[in-house]
Amino acid sequence: MKLLVATITVLAALAIPAVGNAGTTSISYRSLAVAGSGDRAIAVKPFDLVGVRWRGPGSVRFQARAADGTWGPWLDGIVEGDDQPDFGTGEGTSSTGWRLGNPTWVGPSTAIRTRVTGRVTALRASFVRSPERMVPLRALAVAGAPAIVPRSAWGADETIRGGAPDYAPSVRFAIVHHTAGPNDYSPAQAAAIMRGIQTYHVKSNGWNDIGYNFLVDRYGTVYEGRYGGIDRNVIGAHARGFNTGAVGVAVIGTFGTSAIPPAASRSLEKLLAWRLDLAHVDPQAAVAVVSGGSERYLPGVPVTLRAVSGHRDTGQTSCPGDQLYGQLGSIAARTFALGLPKIFEPTATGSLGGAVRFRARVSATQAWRVVVVDALGTEIGSQIGKGPALDWTWDAALITGTGIRWRIEVGGATPATGRFGKPTTGGPLALTDVAADPATFTPNGDGFADTTTLTYTISTAATVSAALLGAAGDVLAEVLPATRQTAGSHTLTFDGLGQPDGAYRIALTATDPRGVVATAELEIVITRTFGSPSLMPAVFSPNGDGKGDQLRVGFVLTAPATVRLRVLRDGKWVATLANTSFAAGKQTVTWDGTKRVGVAPDGQYTAVIDATDGVGTATTALPFLRDANAPKLRLALKPARIWVSEAATLTARVNGSIRRLEAPAPGYLTLGGVKRVSTLVAIARDAAGNRSAALRYP
Repeated sequence: MKLLVATITVLAALAIPAVGNAGTTSISYRSLAVAGSGDRAIAVKPFDLVGVRWRGPGSVRFQARAADGTWGPWLDGIVEGDDQPDFGTGEGTSSTGWRLGNPTWVGPSTAIRTRVTGRVTALRASFVRSPERMVPLRALAVAGAPAIVPRSAWGADETIRGGAPDYAPSVRFAIVHHTAGPNDYSPAQAAAIMRGIQTYHVKSNGWNDIGYNFLVDRYGTVYEGRYGGIDRNVIGAHARGFNTGAVGVAVIGTFGTSAIPPAASRSLEKLLAWRLDLAHVDPQAAVAVVSGGSERYLPGVPVTLRAVSGHRDTGQTSCPGDQLYGQLGSIAARTFALGLPKIFEPTATGSLGGAVRFRARVSATQAWRVVVVDALGTEIGSQIGKGPALDWTWDAALITGTGIRWRIEVGGATPATGRFGKPTTGGPLALTDVAADPATFTPNGDGFADTTTLTYTISTAATVSAALLGAAGDVLAEVLPATRQTAGSHTLTFDGLGQPDGAYRIALTATDPRGVVATAELEIVITRTFGSPSLMPAVFSPNGDGKGDQLRVGFVLTAPATVRLRVLRDGKWVATLANTSFAAGKQTVTWDGTKRVGVAPDGQYTAVIDATDGVGTATTALPFLRDANAPKLRLALKPARIWVSEAATLTARVNGSIRRLEAPAPGYLTLGGVKRVSTLVAIARDAAGNRSAALRYP
């Protein structure tokens, strides 16, 4: 079947500026339906930011015509498709059924041209005019926070917000993004980009407000994003399925091939250090999260994230770009080191009338103190100790009443606080939706399936405990001590350390305040036979050029096992590389890209390994990209530009001068400073090492 390709030119006519805050009256917005084929001219007025949305499985690209009449590069309509609210929140329901494109800052422009591939049944282009203006860089006065430009200073339009903010019980991790726009904006344009993104997110996407909690520009300026309070757990619309409990920070720009500027990196680290410390989150920790549903993870799937994760960790996206994503580990390490000492993961489990266990981690071996006070502030319990681990059980058997609060203190650290809630009774107690993922896990320290995540739902508030049972039903270990929990879904991570390989059961017990008990059991398997899965190269290029021609999948077996190794695309079988017994030791399986009939096309794939021993089957999935096609180049002379078919590095000799150019995406690269091309030779290499044919002129 041939793909439908259409080109449409839209000359943008913007509406009269909307009346809003004093600083936002010059912002205007208009959304236009675009014809499915042919050209269509509309009256001209300038815009600075544009995006598209459409219905149908096809794809859309666009380019903008600058005020000087030159056309910019072709851009993908959807860059970060999972930059959206969570399913079922009601936010953005007006855009249901539409594929939403990112707002892209293009600077003063007068037209766009769109190119449609595949089936698109409806297409709209949205234009925002957001003039540049300098903003007063005053900071919000919040204790311990870095300098943050408030919404009022950058010109947020509070009149267009769609509803009151929603709040999560806590912040558990951060997700770092890039906005996928230009990197060469001025300070005045940065604030204009902020206003443009807010206008687009609300008026085009139908969201309540700008999707990100914070944004950072290339100069290191930090901006307050979504309304609701920078020190509160505001739920954003930046990582579908993972917004609740996350703080979303977007760095303005594109960082696929360009490094994040040092000033932006330092401000990002200061912001994360403050915000995660406020939530008592260790920036270098791993966090177990249950997906609410994204392009990458189905609803209910447990996912282990880093406390400082990139958007690509939760969705099918390249965000925040390879360069910024590759620095997140070092950014997290520097974030950890800022503002020491810190208190991590403070908890108070149990309830009044019994034993209450306080636990936390301290970033250094330092003195700590726990104090409990009643409603009048009178101390009714306390304990001191020295870190790095805090673990104290308070005998609260004779304690009753309301308004009782606790506080964990470490000299120089942000204190951790909490209160004991009043017991509630609801409907009948039920313990449901009990599952373990993965049910078979391998606690061998290789970073793959080292733990299992238990999920369950209680219908009303209850005290929940979990125990590991042996084959005879004997209790082998405490998985969860008796913990008071609210109604709803809960997760629990079990590492299996200290337990031999074998089949086990985990028994869950829930007891409500009336003494009603509900129980459930699930089966898990611990096996350390399989480990250290690896895949090279991550970009596989089987074209016979001697570079990345073979995919190598490796793993280590500590005992003989039957291993099935399959290649899948979009969950569908492509090829079986192995399905046989392997001896103990380091193993490698190769693939040349062929399948039962023909060869596999370029695209995203997953290598799935199932290793079965006498205990159970351990499964690991490793993603990779097949790219066997070389980039293609075309030359345009007026103005001097080179078109490249995919992201690549170009080396060109222009009029005798050598240039090295980076193409972060398909489109044109301008040969700046070249008024007339006399001679040119250019080649391009993509991430897989594929080399283009030489482009020559004349």
